[in-house]
Amino acid sequence: MNPVRYELVFSDDTGSAQDVAIVERTSSKGPGGHPVYADPTGIIRAEISDRDEVRILASGGHQDPAQRVLARRLTSTDTADPQDPPGPSGTAARPDAPRPSDRGV
Repeated sequence: MNPVRYELVFSDDTGSAQDVAIVERTSSKGPGGHPVYADPTGIIRAEISDRDEVRILASGGHQDPAQRVLARRLTSTDTADPQDPPGPSGTAARPDAPRPSDRGV
């Protein structure tokens, strides 16, 4: 069964700047047949395979979907899984944190 929630980590071309967004599984399937996950606004939509491969889906016009995205599974208690690679966490909960949608992602 696929996880209900993921933390998506968006990196810039250098890999230094990162934005984090929490997405939840929707009832939709993506072009590859895998579940589609979305943030609460519906702006960030991603198809995530059972191997945690991410395909960002455009949710509106004039978007340039991000290419460098890491998906980290969240457990039922909404904490990062110890098996997942290290990286930033918790920034998605800050209302003032930059969102990928602010960068046109």
